[in-house]
Amino acid sequence: MDDRVGHLKKFQKELSAGTVSLVLLAVLEQSRQPLYGYQIAKRLEELGEGVLAGKQSALYPVLRNLEAAGLLASEVEPSVSGPPRRYYRVTPAGREVLREWVAAWNATRDSVDKVLQGEV
Repeated sequence: MDDRVGHLKKFQKELSAGTVSLVLLAVLEQSRQPLYGYQIAKRLEELGEGVLAGKQSALYPVLRNLEAAGLLASEVEPSVSGPPRRYYRVTPAGREVLREWVAAWNATRDSVDKVLQGEV
């Protein structure tokens, strides 16, 4: 049983690593205003029905990478309840990349579904 749990956790980690950037871009693109890390984590938790929930701190390296790639922009704003917060928004380049990633995701998902359902 421990091996099965270990295999499942490893699979989930690998699968998650490949989709975090996609869902972060999607959450930010769907938002009407910029969001900071905790808000993004909460949205992922709500929208992903717990499947996408994880450590909030794990989101920040991905957010920084997306920003370094020009797909996100951020601004730091003071907070009345604590330290300043960095708010993220999708750039026009990020919107274009998101469209391409969604198309690639859909094609991959459809192909995998066909194999899993024995339709190949």
